[in-house]
Amino acid sequence: MLRRAATETQITHGRRVWLYVLVGLTVLFLILPSLLVIPLSFSDSRFLQFPPPGWSVRWYEAYFAAIEWRDATIVSLTAAAFTTVVSTVLGTLAAYSLHTARSRLGQVAYLVFVAPLVIPGILVAIGIFLLYAQVGLNNTLPGIVLAHSVMAIPLVVITVASGLKNYDMSQEMVARSLGAGRPWAFLTVTLPQIKVSVIAGALLAFITSLDEVVISLFIAGGDKATLTRRMFNALRDEIDPTIAAISTLLIAVSVLLLGLSQSVQARKG
Repeated sequence: MLRRAATETQITHGRRVWLYVLVGLTVLFLILPSLLVIPLSFSDSRFLQFPPPGWSVRWYEAYFAAIEWRDATIVSLTAAAFTTVVSTVLGTLAAYSLHTARSRLGQVAYLVFVAPLVIPGILVAIGIFLLYAQVGLNNTLPGIVLAHSVMAIPLVVITVASGLKNYDMSQEMVARSLGAGRPWAFLTVTLPQIKVSVIAGALLAFITSLDEVVISLFIAGGDKATLTRRMFNALRDEIDPTIAAISTLLIAVSVLLLGLSQSVQARKG
């Protein structure tokens, strides 16, 4: 296997062993801290210590039995669901508009849409907090959904725009030449053929909302506190192993959805 060509230039896998090792070590460095949380969540100790002195599921039981954790989970899942809908609709329409515009103004608009990905999250959070303070949206579910959508829409735009690049727009033009309006042609011709990209973008939007913490620290509080905000507050006040159990569940959900997203995109390819 090591003598088999790895590329079209006939470079063998054996000559690329150093690259594979380097990539493996890099991946291990990135994911190892997250993986350490998993065994900690099954510890029977009252404190976080590694390796665990014993094994137990008591912290999972504590999470499901606590009302405050349950309420925060409901808020996070509800916000993530609404964020997914808002981000997917607006992001898909934005990507379609930018793709059909094909002008310098469209390129500038694209940069504006993806700007939240490059601007530090703390700056976005402060700006949203100051704006919400003027209109009374702090500590409200609509406010959380709108704020999370700001971070999720760029991902949907990028994903759907990628799908549109592989789509032949002449098919939609044919439908319009036969009498279909642009909205109907988009819904019946274009959307079914880019649905894989739309679904992948929706999954990324859900993950973004569910895992978002910086913005939630500023605008989510009281009975509308998200799960990540309550986790942060719990870590600040007391290192509770329940946090490790919740983190493990969030990791599992994120990995599952990311895997599903990759599977959907691979099917598209």
